[in-house]
Amino acid sequence: MSKSGFAPSTYFLVYTALIVSTLATVGLSYVELGAWHSILGLGIAVEKALLVILFFMHVLRSRGTIWIVALSSLLWLGLLMGGTLGDYLSRYWSL
Repeated sequence: MSKSGFAPSTYFLVYTALIVSTLATVGLSYVELGAWHSILGLGIAVEKALLVILFFMHVLRSRGTIWIVALSSLLWLGLLMGGTLGDYLSRYWSL
């Protein structure tokens, strides 16, 4: 069986980064930042998702077809979020 994963130290560093990011998210919930609160929270969430996708799902060392699938899923997520936010932001416009 071939080893296609990363070194254990890499997994430990990614795990540590995920724990620190989770603590940053919890700490952020106690700080009032106005409009920046959601932006920073989403930024931390994106960073954690990228770490999980790239390292724990082994996309970083995968073939090109896996990258196409991963990027197309991000495109689909963007379309769904864009449609939802477009509806939400224009809901109370007067016609």
